[in-house]
Amino acid sequence: MADPENRPSLPEVHRSISIPNSSGFWRKMLAYGGPGYLVSVGYMDPGNWATDIAGGAKFGYTLLTVILLSNLMAILLQSLCVRLGVATGRDLAQACRYYFSPRVSFCLWILCEIAIAACDLAELLGSAIALQLLFGIPLVWGVSITALDVLVLLFLQGKGFRYTEALVIMLVATVGICFTAEILFSRPDTGRILLGYLPKREILQNPEMLYISIGILGATVMPHNLYLHSSIVQTRDWEPMPKKRWEAIKFGTIDSTFALSLALFINSAILIVSAATFHFSGNQNVAEIQDAYKLLSPLLGVSAASAIFGIALLASGQSSTLTATLAGQIVMEGFLQFRFPSWLRRLVTRLLAIVPALITIILFGENSTSSLIVLSQVILSLQLPFAVIPLVMFTSNRRLMGEFVNPLWLKCAACFVAIIIVGLNAWLLLQSILGWLGFHL
Repeated sequence: MADPENRPSLPEVHRSISIPNSSGFWRKMLAYGGPGYLVSVGYMDPGNWATDIAGGAKFGYTLLTVILLSNLMAILLQSLCVRLGVATGRDLAQACRYYFSPRVSFCLWILCEIAIAACDLAELLGSAIALQLLFGIPLVWGVSITALDVLVLLFLQGKGFRYTEALVIMLVATVGICFTAEILFSRPDTGRILLGYLPKREILQNPEMLYISIGILGATVMPHNLYLHSSIVQTRDWEPMPKKRWEAIKFGTIDSTFALSLALFINSAILIVSAATFHFSGNQNVAEIQDAYKLLSPLLGVSAASAIFGIALLASGQSSTLTATLAGQIVMEGFLQFRFPSWLRRLVTRLLAIVPALITIILFGENSTSSLIVLSQVILSLQLPFAVIPLVMFTSNRRLMGEFVNPLWLKCAACFVAIIIVGLNAWLLLQSILGWLGFHL
């Protein structure tokens, strides 16, 4: 049931989309479809590009297994978000505020805001790089121009949530079409691709490979997406009875699973194109998005390849900025019960990303941007346990969830995912500390 102490998050769109009473599967699927695509945007944003390009160029198809593992984790975790939002009427931030002490909730809020700022930094840099590559706009100006997307958000929120979903789906489709073309241009080795999805011990043994792998994990499983999804599933106006809640959980899970499967294709495509184009042509050191753009057309022999790459990057960056704003509003409302106007929240989030981006570009030059994007994804990954562990705790709590509590198999799978995430982050920290001391495992 809805929490009487809480306003619903995003109240302007809460329960705003009606669900048909007919029993037709496809009509209901169409009504419930949408939130999964907003969530999937975070799984193919410019942060993924930087980590996937670096991983593909340096290590070939080896890290495809990390992309697959990360995506499977994402599908499971987002299904838990649907379950939490539908069963309790609370999003993850509201649940944390309600069940944890004020001190713990405040710390979790700060950590989540850091994650959102890191995510926004990657999206900002990706959009600015795309503007520079496509239109020759200097990177410093491109970074500043991205703050104007506040106007787009305000316009869409005035039209209704379905318009936001439609725009995001259109941008996601643009990215998918562009990378389908890039795969056809690069003609990758299918056998090596399939082998790349098999787990390999060397990923844990090679510190550089592990660093990029953690970046891929951070870029794929977004901590703020867990807060976002548990809220926006409540934009659907299902009837408040157990049968209809189970139906909402079923269709919401199908929606997110299908959308994240598309994200798996796009993430894999970025790494595959990078591996096929750069790794096997002797350009293993390509790590900058700008370098990838410049080399694609000459190496593939297709004049349009670089332009298609740039269009996909711009679509990716712009779509992900919308969801980061929504997540920011949900997190602030849920943890603090305090609501900024959407334009002000967006502007504050943008400024938190613009300042470090401008400082880095001015002090270290434009070639440092991809390294900054990869670092932002590692920061995201380090924040993941602080969102994942509460999510698993809440959805496994029968007193909170009632009949919608995780069954034993799902509880075990969720705990296993949480252990992997915490373990990989601990391994990364250990590797980093030993590296600073001059030792290697």
